[in-house]
Amino acid sequence: MDGASVDDLPVEALNGETVDQLVWRVLGRASPAVERVLAANPQIADAGQFLTLGQRVVIPAAARRPTTAPMTQLWT
Repeated sequence: MDGASVDDLPVEALNGETVDQLVWRVLGRASPAVERVLAANPQIADAGQFLTLGQRVVIPAAARRPTTAPMTQLWT
């Protein structure tokens, strides 16, 4: 977790939790936050699919920013 920012959020995993489950539990959404979490924690991608109890995962500030999708107006 080199280069961690003070705005990054350290979180401890539950036993057998996946990264996307952890991100959903903490943020209430997955994409694109999961990709940003994996980029900030390259060591967890090498450790396998499931996290271990208490494994520390950093959720970067960029992953916590709300995402907005462009709105399409169907009727005028």
